[in-house]
Amino acid sequence: MTDILAIGTALPTYRHVQTDILTFMQRVYALDPVEERKLRFLYHQSGIDYRYSFIPDYSKPKREWRFYPPEESLEPFPSLELRMSWFQKYAAALSVDAIRDCLQNYGKDRPEITHLITVSCTGMSAPGLDLQVMEMMELPRHIHRSAINFMGCYAALHALKQADSICKGDPSAIVLIVCTELCTLHFQKVPTADNLTASLLFGDGSAAVLIGSGSKEKQIATLNGFYAEVVPKGKRDMSWELSSTGFLMTLSGYIPELISTDFKPLLERAMKQYKLDLKQIDSWCIHPGGKRILEAVKKSLNLDEHALDSAESVLRDYGNMSSPSVLFVLKRILDAGKKGRVLAAAFGPGLTMETCFLDIPDSNV
Repeated sequence: MTDILAIGTALPTYRHVQTDILTFMQRVYALDPVEERKLRFLYHQSGIDYRYSFIPDYSKPKREWRFYPPEESLEPFPSLELRMSWFQKYAAALSVDAIRDCLQNYGKDRPEITHLITVSCTGMSAPGLDLQVMEMMELPRHIHRSAINFMGCYAALHALKQADSICKGDPSAIVLIVCTELCTLHFQKVPTADNLTASLLFGDGSAAVLIGSGSKEKQIATLNGFYAEVVPKGKRDMSWELSSTGFLMTLSGYIPELISTDFKPLLERAMKQYKLDLKQIDSWCIHPGGKRILEAVKKSLNLDEHALDSAESVLRDYGNMSSPSVLFVLKRILDAGKKGRVLAAAFGPGLTMETCFLDIPDSNV
């Protein structure tokens, strides 16, 4: 069996109140009164109280803006080059903060890490995040490196699946995964439905996970299986594309309906592979993609009112951070002392639905 040995998280410098972000958006979008009221309603119904960013501008007066020009037109609008330079400046340090938190949670003796998997869909370069982390953490030059890029919100579960395969092939392997997203770098000022949704939901964060096998004295959870499917009819409803002014997010209002329709049948097929029944799941670790998505999951599975408390609290405290989010939820489940069978699920471009079945042992060290 492959085990999760430790989890750590990290957040950027600035915590923005959701209502302050709304004020920023109202100023730069320059909507008419009707559309402004609609936007205010959406923000107040978002289920989000705070989001984190390395950009102070979203809750600061114009004279203190550092990323955007201090004009409500935001011109000249930040280029892709500027956004990637900020990613290069801040993403690696945030990743290292999450890794150090993970290793501190592991214990005093730092394990010999053999594999490094970095995950991000909000910044890309070569040399990239993997080499920056390797150097800053003084990891061995011969370490095995992999980079999972542009997979979106389900990428953390895909990384766990890769780590599981590595550990099954080499029982002595210790795999370090770090998922880091700076989503707020990619704000777009044209008030399309997709841009308004992205400005409403996304925040920044990082999560790191240490994976190994045969370490029963350290394990906090066991990876027992993975199952994923693509729902092609939703491939244009969730996407992430490059432009000259940053990455463009598409997240249509049809996604919750797709999840309501297709998620339970997918899970039933997953349960056959896991040799379980849905009623045997003790805790649900669902990616907090948005309030409507969590409501769709709850409705699809007929879950009780508090079944997704961990996901809802992560959404409330941080917004949707893309790939790290589901790991924040898992850490919150572990910190709450939950035991037993856990079903993790996340959604991303494709439309991809990725699941992971875990066991939390009765006693952790």
